[in-house]
Amino acid sequence: MTLRQGWTLRVMNPNPTLAPAIEVTGLTKSFGDHAVLTGVELSVPSGSVYALLGSNGAGKTTVVKILSTLLRSDGGTAVVQGYDVATRPGEVRESISLTGQFAAVDEVLTGRENLLLVARLRHLPRAGEIADGLLARFDLVEAGDRKVATYSGGMRRRLDIAMSLIGDPPVLFLDEPTTGLDPQSRIEVWKTVEDLTGQGTTVLLTTQYLDEAEQLADRIAILHEGRIIAEGTLAELKALMPPAKVEYVEKQPTLEEIFLAIIGRTTAPNGAQQ
Repeated sequence: MTLRQGWTLRVMNPNPTLAPAIEVTGLTKSFGDHAVLTGVELSVPSGSVYALLGSNGAGKTTVVKILSTLLRSDGGTAVVQGYDVATRPGEVRESISLTGQFAAVDEVLTGRENLLLVARLRHLPRAGEIADGLLARFDLVEAGDRKVATYSGGMRRRLDIAMSLIGDPPVLFLDEPTTGLDPQSRIEVWKTVEDLTGQGTTVLLTTQYLDEAEQLADRIAILHEGRIIAEGTLAELKALMPPAKVEYVEKQPTLEEIFLAIIGRTTAPNGAQQ
């Protein structure tokens, strides 16, 4: 599939009655003479996983920083949960949480102490109940009283996401959440994201991993040279390609399947352990 210069492939939201949690129009941002975003347009339905794909330097993190009020755009508009990020940043921050590429957890504290710290910083009542509930929700009860320094990569990431959910934000930004994780830990994070959207949380996911978007996303946008050049469900994006040619080949296991089989752990396609 080849796009002519200036063209954008876009598949409209099939359910226009679903109010968008995030609405971006004409977003631009430059750093010096380098234009990173040149008119980004996207709409994220509430309660969905929306994957933003792009190579390194495509501008994915810049979009997230603008939407989370950490960076001001040069032009265009961005609205999160009905609040303009430029004129009402306080309300936006109360509606969101952000998990970056590396787990922002304190290794000296236990898992429970990390959760307690965030709950108290947010001045929430019954911090202990909140911490215990999140430990149970993210399957960290047995590890809750251990120092985070002893956690695996997947456990740290699950704890990081649990911390970001304190206060029940309706929108969660996950900026390349599985960077550096082993295959088993990636699957643990995938299962966590699936559980979140099952409970109504809207997730904007940036990733370089195509299989991650294929596994998790309700809708996918491709960011290239500062613009969204294609957007839609996986099935809609596949329909943009020429018809598939049928060939009969012997299916070989993927390296991920081999790795999990060797360590004695198999995983169903939906992420559930068997």
